Amino acid sequence: MRIGLLGTGPWARMVHAPALAAHDELDLVGVWGRRPEAAKELAGRHGTRPYDDVDALLADVDAVAVALPPDVQAQLAVRAAGAGCHLLLDKPVATTVAGARAVVRAADRAGVASVVFFTSRFVPEADAWIAEQAGGGWFTGRAEWLGDVFHAASDSPFGTPWRGEKGALWDVGPHALSVLLPVLGDVRRVSAAAHGPGDTVHVVLAHADGASSTLTLSLTAPPAAAGAGVELRGAAGVRRLPQGDADAASAFARAADALLGAARDGRPHPCDAAFGLRVTEILADAEALLADTAR
Repeated sequence: MRIGLLGTGPWARMVHAPALAAHDELDLVGVWGRRPEAAKELAGRHGTRPYDDVDALLADVDAVAVALPPDVQAQLAVRAAGAGCHLLLDKPVATTVAGARAVVRAADRAGVASVVFFTSRFVPEADAWIAEQAGGGWFTGRAEWLGDVFHAASDSPFGTPWRGEKGALWDVGPHALSVLLPVLGDVRRVSAAAHGPGDTVHVVLAHADGASSTLTLSLTAPPAAAGAGVELRGAAGVRRLPQGDADAASAFARAADALLGAARDGRPHPCDAAFGLRVTEILADAEALLADTAR
């Protein structure tokens, strides 16, 4: 499959480009970015071509991988689907329901496959754990995703403007939901949401299967407090998501495998754009509640 990369930021440099260039079933045709010099540098590093015109790249490929801010991603994903390209997207698909819905509509209209890179879903140990817990009659769940991206002592390369504007809810909230939804069922209501220190937010969810869950999300945690965890409690006891240092590039390569499979057999992947839309809808509901509490 001929694939193009849209984006040249830290995630594109550290994860997308190396994984795509090394993949045996992909031909990384070229790189487009909003900064032509960065596209030239990244393309040269991986022996491919920089593109100044995004439409020219779309015309030359069968699929695109996107490593751009979510709302830029959504606009270009619609454009790429219209050009007949399969979509390997990052999370969140967009930070508005309208933006995410437009991506789903464009992919459906064009009949192209889509996969959203929710990292945990493409880490074998985590994905196996999620499958084992699904439908387990759980009473409650708890997810904590605490990053130190915007802590004063942090040297993270991911302190990008969109994360500074939208905060932990939109950056790490999708990670938490991607684990909880397949286990506890869809969310029927965002019951409560409240601000904590920094950009920290606490969200309470009521799930369709009767369970409740809580999310604690932050990008401003002290480095010593950073980390992620998911815990389930029910009649079967207590289960915790296995911890480990996931290799993001390997997980992204598995997401590319999933896109290849969906494009070949025509069956939607569980982490397709429609699932990305559902995650966006839940986060938008939580954002609205947070806005109400701030008034």
